[in-house]
Amino acid sequence: MPRWSMRHDGPAGTSLGPVDGVVFDTDGVITRTVDTHRASWKRLFDDFLARRDGDGFEPFSNEDYLAYVDGRPRYDGVEGFLTSRGIEMVRGDRADAPEAETICGLGNRKDTYFRDEVHRHGVEVYDTTLELVGTLRELGVAMAAVSASENQRLVLESAGITDVFDVLVDGVMARDLDLVGKPDPALFLEAADRLGVSPALVAVVEDARSGVAAGRAGGFGAVIGVDRGGSRANLLDAGADLVVDDLGELTVRGGDDGSCWLEKVERS
Repeated sequence: MPRWSMRHDGPAGTSLGPVDGVVFDTDGVITRTVDTHRASWKRLFDDFLARRDGDGFEPFSNEDYLAYVDGRPRYDGVEGFLTSRGIEMVRGDRADAPEAETICGLGNRKDTYFRDEVHRHGVEVYDTTLELVGTLRELGVAMAAVSASENQRLVLESAGITDVFDVLVDGVMARDLDLVGKPDPALFLEAADRLGVSPALVAVVEDARSGVAAGRAGGFGAVIGVDRGGSRANLLDAGADLVVDDLGELTVRGGDDGSCWLEKVERS
């Protein structure tokens, strides 16, 4: 049985641990790239819908982003959103040009928009996340960065933090290994396996409902949700043990036996 049993948003001072490994989602937890992704998706779908439906089209919304796209593989996001609007489109092939009117073509177009934004504006990181990572590293905790995106390495390289994590698992690896995307736990389980740590002793840190659900489904010892904007209830509903607004709310305590515990602390 996992040694962690919390299944609710506990009070300040509640401990989660011991922890032998931590798996961090990339976009929204490590880097400030959620808005870049969201803007790229909106540009893609609003342009597509405007050409299809004219001036009276219903724009792509933040609710659409959270429901159909956030945390999911790119082509699954395209298909999920189009299906929600009753639009049928052939899947095509990942080699489709960005101009192609296929699911893969639209996904590749979104990828072009995202990469252009990263090249133009760079990537910012959450300093509090890197502070927590630094503390965990000093205590010898194994850490992985996971992303459904095939652009994870581009993002981490742009931020200058590729070497901060012991293991990277991304959309390229998922494609090569035929790993199912979130909310399936395959990406997180692959990360735990590469870290050499039992999932029961790994904490998953996620800001997306699909990612939290994946952590819960994978039997991980704890799932920590990061609420970057009004999604606390959704994260708890998906199975988060604890939800914080920022990882600066967590501290790390080393036990006398060499164990490591995560704690949510009261900030004055």
